[in-house]
Amino acid sequence: MSAYSRLLLACFSLLGLLGCSEPQQDSNTRNRGFVYCGQDTPTTFNPQLTDGGLTVDTLAAQIFDRLLLLDPVSHQPLPGLARSWSISDDGLEYTFSLRKGIEFQSTDWFKPSRQLNAQDVIFSFKRVIEPNHPFHTVSGGRYPWFESLDFSHLIEDIQALDSHTVKFTLIRPDNSFLSNLATSYAVIYSQEYGQQLFKAGKLNQLDMNPIGTGPFYLDQYIPNDLIRLKRHWGYWQGAAPMEQVVFDISSRGTGTLAKLLSHECDVLSSPLASQLPVITDNPDFELMAQTGMNVAFLAINNNKPVLQDLKVRKAISLAINRENLLNSVYYGTGTKAKSLLPPLSWAYNHNSQPLDFSPEQALALLKEAGYDKNLNLTMRVALEPRPYNPSPRKTAELIQADLNAVGIQVSVSHQEKRDRISIGDTNGFDLILTGWIADNGDPDNFLRPLLSCNAKQAGLNVANWCDLRFDNLLELALRTTKIDQRLNYYQLAQDVLDEQVPIIPLAHGVHFQVHHKSLGGLQMSPFGTRSFSSVYRSE
Repeated sequence: MSAYSRLLLACFSLLGLLGCSEPQQDSNTRNRGFVYCGQDTPTTFNPQLTDGGLTVDTLAAQIFDRLLLLDPVSHQPLPGLARSWSISDDGLEYTFSLRKGIEFQSTDWFKPSRQLNAQDVIFSFKRVIEPNHPFHTVSGGRYPWFESLDFSHLIEDIQALDSHTVKFTLIRPDNSFLSNLATSYAVIYSQEYGQQLFKAGKLNQLDMNPIGTGPFYLDQYIPNDLIRLKRHWGYWQGAAPMEQVVFDISSRGTGTLAKLLSHECDVLSSPLASQLPVITDNPDFELMAQTGMNVAFLAINNNKPVLQDLKVRKAISLAINRENLLNSVYYGTGTKAKSLLPPLSWAYNHNSQPLDFSPEQALALLKEAGYDKNLNLTMRVALEPRPYNPSPRKTAELIQADLNAVGIQVSVSHQEKRDRISIGDTNGFDLILTGWIADNGDPDNFLRPLLSCNAKQAGLNVANWCDLRFDNLLELALRTTKIDQRLNYYQLAQDVLDEQVPIIPLAHGVHFQVHHKSLGGLQMSPFGTRSFSSVYRSE
């Protein structure tokens, strides 16, 4: 059954919100909702518990709000649930003044009796940082993004100064703190809802039946089929034009394009680069493009003895033809990565000296390392197209061929699910083809979650690499308030990556999104997130 058919049938059971006619022709149905084709089945609706995928990129902005927002151009923090804030001279105290009159969502499973206050902010963050918090161990009790930042060892205390004023006290200065509070991970939950679930002994429902202050609330979830969000009438920025949004999560790859072309869905994020000509030739659709804060890279598992040899790591990098990847996978839409940081980053090192394609040098290094005979490696690949890699399968095939040309035999294992691979999933593999979309504009958001020693413990550092020089440079960059010193520390950190090759940056991708021409108000962000609070249909 198509998503539009399900949208239509729901009108009989969902209080008659939708018109009841053929789904593609019924203007009432089309005006009151739209279908978003996704390629991911969430394991949780709480972005605190994961580090990527549909929950972080798209759902979080519909269901939740954060204290701060990010300016998509300047990457500077903007007011969100917090209308203003102040920072102490020593950089250790951040005081936030909350907006008044913020309504939580009312659903079949929760009816709020009060509006947002300081206790909700405290509840949301203390769950993450305090091991004795009643909800800390719920749903697995892992907060990978926060753990990669060592967040629990950054916060000394969170206090309510009054009903709408919250003070965070830090253990040490951290210049990325405000930017981190503006990410999709730093969502604000309802303490009252948590108390209700605690009394009922249903703590797990907090994450699968979420309550936030965002423009839409979760109404229905059928794994591998659909997610239905409905309009939150009490949304503090004004009710959304659309009554509901349906996420069709039943198809992948070319299947999602087929649904778009047959008008079974209205929006498709991250189409394959090879599909762009078909889309641009169709007058019914509009293609949006956003230069992204992202990177595709090949992580090298430094726990493997053979890959602890720097000569082998350099040989792998030298063997990969990045120009061929750009032509064959990105179809000219990407940029060759010289660094983990993209050119949009203010800390991008234009003087970075990555290893250029040279099979001859690769063969020579392998011979020096004693691996001039066949070397057998394994590679894990997440198949879902992402803004940083429009076709991971094809990328893996090309890398496999490049490495084979220098005597490295690679066995590829495909992973259907997109949720970011953790160390627990990759310890058995030598190479991991993956990538990253920045959550904010701070360079720390690329470097620390992916390659710090804390990130290794948290499960995000799939290269299993830990270098104290690198970590110390990141720490120095966070503590200084002088931008030129921060820039110097980050560029020195990139020099360490060039020297040690724990990962191989491949490309920076352009984020594409296509939608039916009747839809307006769609927005894109360099951080890969999107809100549907202003989407409308013009016909």
